[in-house]
This record gives sequence, C-alpha cells and structure tokens, in this order.
Amino acid sequence: MSYQSLIGKPAPTIMLPNYDGEAFEFKPGEQGTPSVLFFYPESGSYGCTKQACSFRNAVAEKDTFKPGKVQIIGISPDNVEKQKAFVEKEKLTYPVLSDTKKEAFKTYGIGKGMLGFVPVARVTFVIDKKGIVRDALDATVNYGAHSKFVEKWLDKLDAEDKDSQPAATATETPAATTTATAEAPVHPAPEKCTKG
Repeated sequence: MSYQSLIGKPAPTIMLPNYDGEAFEFKPGEQGTPSVLFFYPESGSYGCTKQACSFRNAVAEKDTFKPGKVQIIGISPDNVEKQKAFVEKEKLTYPVLSDTKKEAFKTYGIGKGMLGFVPVARVTFVIDKKGIVRDALDATVNYGAHSKFVEKWLDKLDAEDKDSQPAATATETPAATTTATAEAPVHPAPEKCTKG
C-alpha cells in the first residue's frame, strides 16, 4: 500500500506516545475539524526543524491554522526524549508523536524517501472534518512546500463548508465557541527556528 491509496478514504486511527510520554490517540473526524498529519524523517535536522517551525508559525500567525479550526500533528521515528527536547527547543505548539517502530508510517503507506537514501519520506496528509484523507504531499527535499500545501487545502475545505451551509437567518445568533489545546504546550512562537 502506498500513501496515495488512502486519498478519498477514511484516515486510519493511530495511537502513539506524544513528546510528553503520554499516549496520544488520533481519531480522524472526532473533533469535527480538519486534521493535518505531517510525517518527517528526524527531529532536530535542518529540514525537519524548518518544516516543524513553519507549522508552528502558521498556527501563531494565520487564522486558518488556529486551534479549533485544524488539528496539526507531527510524527517522526524519533524516541520520546528526542521529541520532548525538539518541542521544547523549538517551542512547538502541537503534538509531536514518537513512532520508533514506524507503525503509523506503515499504516499510512509511507516508505523511504529520496530513492531510499532517507529512512522515511516527508509526507503530509490533509484530512477533512469527516475523517476522509483529501490529499497528501510527498516532498522530502522541499520541506517548505508542506505548510503552503496545507494552507491551500484548509482554504478549500473552508470554502466547501461555507458553500454547504444554508445562509443564517436574522433571528439566529451564532453559538459561542471555545478552544482547548490541552495536548499541546503553550509557548509564544518565536520568529525564527534554531538550526538543527
């Protein structure tokens, strides 16, 4: 199975340790918001740090990436200790999961990258609010393309939602919303990433 075979199908549920050592279960569609899973080769390496920080910065700066609008999750084959150090050093604001046995990589059909020169490929999945994989990007070398790819998809999903909702009447009042980010650390987002 390749990652492309998941497009248009329900995204698989996964359970892995988060950077804090706690079990983290991802159930696609459960929160009623789109989700982004970005699989990457190694926490702390130059390209992976730039990719992770681009998602962190997008969460801090762009409305479409705000908590409550999308769930961002990073996954690499690094152990929990390395993930924790990476999250703390780069002040990441979303779950970063440890997949040392590459179970989620296999479940999502991700193999080696760069013609086998990289142990795992850099692949990002966009999953809609119903839990369906809408698209995936494999760009192991072009780490900067991933957050742009996600932003375009989030805009598209938002437009689809607006097109499918009936117009509100004058007597309706919008419901108040709250967001919780208990699974993600709270750090102010610095402007630049450290070099890995």
